Amino acid sequence: MKKFFVLLALCSVGAYYFCASRHVEEGRFSISGTVTVPERLISMAQADNNSCAIVVKNEADVPVAIKRIVNPKFPLEFSMGEEDLLAEDVNGDLKLEVQINSHGRLGVLKQGDIFGAAEGAVHPTDKEVLVKADKTLGTVQLARNVKGNFFRTAAR
Repeated sequence: MKKFFVLLALCSVGAYYFCASRHVEEGRFSISGTVTVPERLISMAQADNNSCAIVVKNEADVPVAIKRIVNPKFPLEFSMGEEDLLAEDVNGDLKLEVQINSHGRLGVLKQGDIFGAAEGAVHPTDKEVLVKADKTLGTVQLARNVKGNFFRTAAR
């Protein structure tokens, strides 16, 4: 009978440590913040059928988490958790980038796409991260009514 209680006590201690270590792992990734877009790009960013992809990359520039929001309105509050992870290992400094487009393909920049990043490194449990989507591959407008001089046209 004594062996039974010793075995029961050891199993209880083992179960406690298993649950305690699992509880710590559940909170290992939780990033939140705001995506802002400058006034000059807001109408393009909030166009119908746009998607906003928030991508977290590790130091080797490999995506470890992605969150997509369809038809975003800016400034956009976001939060990313365990459900957004693509990889199990999220240690170290991370990069947070954003892409806003209507074609939905990540990593492919086309004319009219808006993109940006958070300044500096982000950590797996950071809050209030500010991401500025302030760059674009906008449409190129050529100068009109300029005749004959290519360099004059290109300089405008």
